[in-house]
Amino acid sequence: MLSNLFKPVAWAAVGVSMLTFSAVAQAQAGYPGNKPISILVPFAAGGPTDRVARDLAEAMRKAIPGATFTVENVPGAGGTIGPTRLARAAPDGYSLMVHHIGIASTAVLYRKLQYKPLEDFEYLGMINEVPMTLIGKPQLPANTYRDFENYIRANAGKLNLAHAGIGSASHLCGLMWQSAIKANEAMTAIPFNGTAPAMTALIGGQVDVMCDQTTNTTSQIEGGRVKAFAVTTPKRLENNRLLRDYPSLQEMGMRGFNLTIWHGLYAPKGTPAEITKRLNDALKVALKDPEFLKRQEGLGAIVVTDNRVNPAEHKKFVAAEIEKLRPVIEAAKQFAD
Repeated sequence: MLSNLFKPVAWAAVGVSMLTFSAVAQAQAGYPGNKPISILVPFAAGGPTDRVARDLAEAMRKAIPGATFTVENVPGAGGTIGPTRLARAAPDGYSLMVHHIGIASTAVLYRKLQYKPLEDFEYLGMINEVPMTLIGKPQLPANTYRDFENYIRANAGKLNLAHAGIGSASHLCGLMWQSAIKANEAMTAIPFNGTAPAMTALIGGQVDVMCDQTTNTTSQIEGGRVKAFAVTTPKRLENNRLLRDYPSLQEMGMRGFNLTIWHGLYAPKGTPAEITKRLNDALKVALKDPEFLKRQEGLGAIVVTDNRVNPAEHKKFVAAEIEKLRPVIEAAKQFAD
């Protein structure tokens, strides 16, 4: 009778062993073969992370001759559905994910995640970093950052701060900026279902302020549809034709302020070392692809060239980002179930 109690556990162990053996066998049989490699994106098509993933898929296709890459958008629940799905996928190298800073922020924002960001994935390397810009509706009377901040303080409680949902880049940026200027109660946060509707509301004057990636803001700034006031990098973006004249928040007195929206590549935990090495090697080649570099520059993104392209340093960086974001999120008490 007692032995029967252990049969489900035994069969589960056999199942895991067979799955791992199958993945290793495929790696030894000439991965990736003829099967397409799917890159999950935890956000809607057309957004900044989707653009990065599609550019990367094309560059990695060239880096692995004969490989086919597809991009699958799995949006919803603040970007947590995609990682949940990847964590449960077969660790055979055919399911990958491109995710941004949200893989770190959700570790603090969500009390009941269905996955563990630092434990349930193989880290394959970082891709890029995207600066943020602090922008306002075109009707705002301020034209410089200092005038803008003074205007915020003078109108405390009357203004709205738009963001693309809890855990989004714009949400995190807004939290960190308000915390830095000690104005957490100055504006009412207005969540939207994505960056596009938030930007539309800002352009139309329905909301007052927004902080978002250069991938979303650059064309709007250039077209004069929004006002720009500052960038979130430690120094000015000297190499960016459009944004080089805007001050950094650190320059404006927020010592240590540094927020970029970075992207990384991930695989399910347990993906064989032969496959993760092949993918990391391909990633490093892809990040030097001239066409990829050109497209990223056009988005205002900075392609990673330091040791964070290596799996161990990528994971170490994400762990540090979780701890950097933790006090800001906990102080704001903006959590999700």
